[in-house]
Amino acid sequence: MQSRLAALAALAATVLLSAGAAHAQQGAKKNAAPSPAAQPAPAPTQPQADGAPAQQPGWVVRCTSVSRDAPLECAMEQNAVLTKTGQTIVLINIRIAPDTRTPVALLQLPLGLNLPIGAKLQVDEGKTVDLQIQTCENRGCYASTPIAPDLLGTLRSGKQLKVSFQNMAKETIAIPMPLGDFAAAYDKIK
Repeated sequence: MQSRLAALAALAATVLLSAGAAHAQQGAKKNAAPSPAAQPAPAPTQPQADGAPAQQPGWVVRCTSVSRDAPLECAMEQNAVLTKTGQTIVLINIRIAPDTRTPVALLQLPLGLNLPIGAKLQVDEGKTVDLQIQTCENRGCYASTPIAPDLLGTLRSGKQLKVSFQNMAKETIAIPMPLGDFAAAYDKIK
């Protein structure tokens, strides 16, 4: 596991961002789908060599309902996966909490993390937001945080979100996630 995460650290700089695919997703409509947490990570859409991380094109909105009479609950997500194995490196799911009507982010990270360090979010070159890893299971480790209004504004106007964490060898891994279509996706879920 350490060698896989060490390889990720070396390959993180080679993540290819698909601006064209991200713009194509802006026009996507809401679809009824199973809960994002219950779905396996989608297959990568960009072919890359040597197991390099690939970016899912843009933010995807998914809506579900517990019954035909219940209102739709929507969430937006984006993930980065290894092309060669399909392993999720980072998955970010954002939904509006029904009780507080505030946005909440749930991050899924790979196993083999330096847990005391947690994870960090950074939009463009702005300040970092520290996240505590809350739990791990066989699919990965998870962190969750409410999204403060100032961070939401930065996400809506930013170009790139960087998710960083350390592996067991204390090497920092930073995964860039494009924000070009964040505002349009967020407007669909609020």
